[in-house]
Amino acid sequence: MDLRRYSHLVALADEHNFHKAATRVHLSQPALSRSVQAAEAELGLILFARAGSGVRCTPAGTFVVERARRLLQEAERLQRDVLSFRDHEIGELALGFGQFTAARLLPPLLAHMRSRYPKVRVRVQVQSPGYLLDPVRRQELDFFVGDARFAAGDDAFEVKQIGTLAGGFYVRKAHPLLSREPLRMADLAAFGLATGRLPSTVQSGLLRLMGLNESDELPIAVECDDILSLKAIITATDTVMVGTPGLVEREVASGTLRQLKPVDLPIAQSMLAIVSLRGRTFSPLAAYAMAFVEDLAARIRDGG
Repeated sequence: MDLRRYSHLVALADEHNFHKAATRVHLSQPALSRSVQAAEAELGLILFARAGSGVRCTPAGTFVVERARRLLQEAERLQRDVLSFRDHEIGELALGFGQFTAARLLPPLLAHMRSRYPKVRVRVQVQSPGYLLDPVRRQELDFFVGDARFAAGDDAFEVKQIGTLAGGFYVRKAHPLLSREPLRMADLAAFGLATGRLPSTVQSGLLRLMGLNESDELPIAVECDDILSLKAIITATDTVMVGTPGLVEREVASGTLRQLKPVDLPIAQSMLAIVSLRGRTFSPLAAYAMAFVEDLAARIRDGG
């Protein structure tokens, strides 16, 4: 039985009169009568007792009408919520950010979403992009933003480039390497690296720059995806941090940390991308968030 017929039953139960109920649901009185009779035949129950000038629910009618009323209310809420969801007023957004990317792009995104859509729940995972691939594959995350090289060669993912991400090496002030002239990449190896998880291509490139063999291990002293912990380590020790300017902007501005500039270090950049499951249909909310991140990355790239 469709919702329209349920609305006829509720109207008749409320009005206790066929003429008034028919007017309420925009039917003729005979048409409403036929609809109620059809409902009783379909359910195999007598729903209304017709006595005198009024109509009253039978016990079966009371049972059916109460549930029909709840069903109609839920349908109305569903229609309202679908409209709200389409207009980004409610819903849930689940996304991931690589640890190097989150520092620059995530705070303005969260502030914007919270301000503009306060009823939307936003769930974020900040990890190495390598760990975010599986949640995206399982559709636990709508997408993640990070180094595209982690998804390279996997046709399960759609990779949309939105910019580049610069890399560098950072140490505490008064670090011994700051006074070394000329400073070369091989000089960093003795102090050990503190970094998040790096793509295999980056690790191979660093091995070559440091004059090490492919069979050697990269001198990583600490591998940790928590940026605050990495900063604490390099502030307190002579460990060298692999990071991006956005991660240490405040510390560099205050002089707490300094950037190393080896003479044999080429310009280091990675492709910043939005990575999603290929063929996935996004909710309007997720599509809006993706567009916001893309626009934000373009403004940062252009100096805005």
